[in-house]
Amino acid sequence: MIKHRTLASVGTLTVAALALTGCAGSDDDGGSGGTTEVSMLVNVTPNLTEEYWNELVKPFEDANPDIDVVVQNPGAEGVAAALPRLLTAGDAPDVVQSLPPTTDLAPELVDLSQYDWATSGPLADQYSIDGKYYMAGIGFQLQSLFFYNKTAFEEAGITETPTTVEELTAALGKLKDAGWTPLQTGGDWMTSHSLQALGLPSIVGQDPEWFAHMSSGEATFSDTYGDAVATYADWVAKGYVPKDALGIKYPDAEQAFLSGKSAIYPMGSWFAGTEAKAEEKAEIGVFRAPAVDGVASPAMGANIASPYSILKASENQDAAAKLVEFLVTDQDAVASQLEVDGNFRDGYEYEMDDLGKELLQIVADTPAEAYTPTGQGYGERTLPAGYSDEINAQTQALIGGTSADKVDSAMDDWFAATIG
Repeated sequence: MIKHRTLASVGTLTVAALALTGCAGSDDDGGSGGTTEVSMLVNVTPNLTEEYWNELVKPFEDANPDIDVVVQNPGAEGVAAALPRLLTAGDAPDVVQSLPPTTDLAPELVDLSQYDWATSGPLADQYSIDGKYYMAGIGFQLQSLFFYNKTAFEEAGITETPTTVEELTAALGKLKDAGWTPLQTGGDWMTSHSLQALGLPSIVGQDPEWFAHMSSGEATFSDTYGDAVATYADWVAKGYVPKDALGIKYPDAEQAFLSGKSAIYPMGSWFAGTEAKAEEKAEIGVFRAPAVDGVASPAMGANIASPYSILKASENQDAAAKLVEFLVTDQDAVASQLEVDGNFRDGYEYEMDDLGKELLQIVADTPAEAYTPTGQGYGERTLPAGYSDEINAQTQALIGGTSADKVDSAMDDWFAATIG
């Protein structure tokens, strides 16, 4: 049996007659020693290298000598672009990693509802579509977080992390008075991240069906998001959010906070991976984004980490299911995947520093029903296409001096025009 092979990058192949060895749709009984080949299209990054993927599946292959896992590299175009092309060509992989199921993609995917490891996994219900489970993931990427500089908090006289938006606003004021840049944000996609961290814990905490109500026109942006926009505009007016933030790129914003030049950094849990690798850094803690006073169960923005799906086109669905079960339940395999990309899952620990342990505790303390999408959403909780770009543009306008009322009106107009 041939082990640890990687298919040629699909980005180098043409649509017609790809003829990829081991792709779904081929019966490999006559192949390498009568083994079944299971091809897996994966996201390849500086962390998730081809070598990493092959090492990850080696214990599975050793335990299942009749199955040969073939790692498929999408090349520069990435998984999202490669999969539709392979589907069109009739050469889809057996398993695809990193693509959350959508209503458009679901018809191409196997319903995994019969498998407990899929229905009881992280964010399984949130990613379900019409009551069916098309993916299984390894853990969480938390979104609604505020990382903070512990020295800054000490110098500002803040002895407890904020548990409400009101307390957070007060803390920003104390930090500014103590000479700190209170909130670190930047341009590009980062801009709206801080507004969503401020707003969604309260908005979705008060209305778990907010995504559906917005998409149907039953709710408006100004009525639901208006308080958060007004609070953020107040932060900008008081200098808590630097007006030059829009010119700051993501790596520069990250480094500014990491090196101790700012006090609070709204960012996803992946920042912990950067922090863990940094040799010189400030002493950093983290707290979950709070809701306004009176919201009993604040929502926690989160995305699934490393979702796996099985293609209907696969002729090796049973073997593919065994592989996915291993990838999302095996203690060592899950811990390895969590660690390599800075993700978290209660009960699956890996070597981490104090910040990582704080994040793991947040995961342990967050009930499953509290998780919510951010941005455009996922599963059945989605907003119209283009929402992420629009709220980002309007948040940039807010930092640039546009009034909260005008931002609310612009978002209301966008929803009205998009929903039709």
